[in-house]
Amino acid sequence: MEILDGTNQIDENKLKEFACGIRNGKLCLFPTETVYGIGSNGLDEKAVAKIYEAKKREKKNPINLLVSDMAMIEHVTKDISPLEYQLMEAFFPGPFTIILKKNKKVPDIVTAGSDLVGIRMPSGKIAKKLVELVGVPLAAPSANISGKLSGTNLKDIINEFSVCVDYAIDGGESKIGMESTIVRVLDGVPHIVRPGSITPEQIKAVAGNVVLEKNKNDILPSSNLKHYQLDRSATLIYHDNNQKMIDQIIDLAKNYTNPIVICCEENAGFYPFSNVLAVASKNSLEDYSKNLFSCLRKASSLSSDMIFVEGVKKEGLGIAIMNRLENVCNTCFLA
Repeated sequence: MEILDGTNQIDENKLKEFACGIRNGKLCLFPTETVYGIGSNGLDEKAVAKIYEAKKREKKNPINLLVSDMAMIEHVTKDISPLEYQLMEAFFPGPFTIILKKNKKVPDIVTAGSDLVGIRMPSGKIAKKLVELVGVPLAAPSANISGKLSGTNLKDIINEFSVCVDYAIDGGESKIGMESTIVRVLDGVPHIVRPGSITPEQIKAVAGNVVLEKNKNDILPSSNLKHYQLDRSATLIYHDNNQKMIDQIIDLAKNYTNPIVICCEENAGFYPFSNVLAVASKNSLEDYSKNLFSCLRKASSLSSDMIFVEGVKKEGLGIAIMNRLENVCNTCFLA
C-alpha cells in the first residue's frame, strides 16, 4: 500500500497519480468530512467488486457514489425532481446523501440491482479534489470491515486493508466523525433513512416537511442490515435525569468484574471504575459525534466483560448519535 500524507499540505502530483490508478480500477482509503472511505471507479464493475471483497460486504448492500459537481450527478442519474435539486443545492457539498434514480451508466453491482443510487458530494478538500481528478463518480462506502465501526482516522483502519488496498491518503481526524444523512424523496416529502449531522430541522427548513423514517426497509431495503458491532457486549443507558442515568449505570456495572464506561466529560469523575472513557462535553454534540467511533473502538480493544455507554437526548445531532449507539449496543435502557 502506498500512503500519501495529506495532514498538512498534499502533494497534488502524487494525488493525480493516485487518481489515475483509481480510474483504472485500484482501491484507495481516503478521508472525507464524515468518515474515511474506501473508493474506486464507480462505473467499473470489476473495481466495485474489489470493494465488496475488501470490506467483506454483502452484495445485497448497495454502495453510494461520491461526485464532484452537478454535471457528474446528471451523468449517472435521471428524472431528478425540483425538490431533489433544491435539497442538493442546499446541502451539497456536505454530509448529505440523496437517493436518486440511476441511469444505465451505473453498474447494477453498485446498487444491488436496484434502480436507485445514493449520491453524495463531499465537502472535505481531499475527497472532493480526488473525485475531480478521477473524473468519474467514486463508489465509496465507509472504510471499515462490514459489521465493524467506521474509521475516523487512518491508523484505526489501515491494518484492516493493508493487503487488499493499493493507496491510502492520511487526512488526520475526520471533522464530523459520523456517516452522512441519507434522504429519499417520496411523494414530494424528504424521508430521512439514516440520520446524520444534517438534521431534520435543517431539511424541514428547506423542504417545508420531513419524515424521520422508522420503517426504513420499505424505502431502503439494505437498512435492515446490521452495520456495526463491537467485540464485546455493550449496554446503552439514557435518562433525562442525569443523576438517575449515572446511578443506573453504576448499579448495573457492579455486576461485572471489569466494566468500561463511556460517558460525557462532565460525568467521568462520578464513576468508581478503572476504565472510564470520556467522549466529549455533553454541551458539544459536534465533538461528541467526532470522537464517538474512535472512543468505541478504544473500548472494544480493552479487556472488559461489559461496556456501558451513556446516551444523549434525541434532538438535533443527538438523533444521529443515538441511532449509531442503538445499533452498536446489544441492550438499551432508554427513559
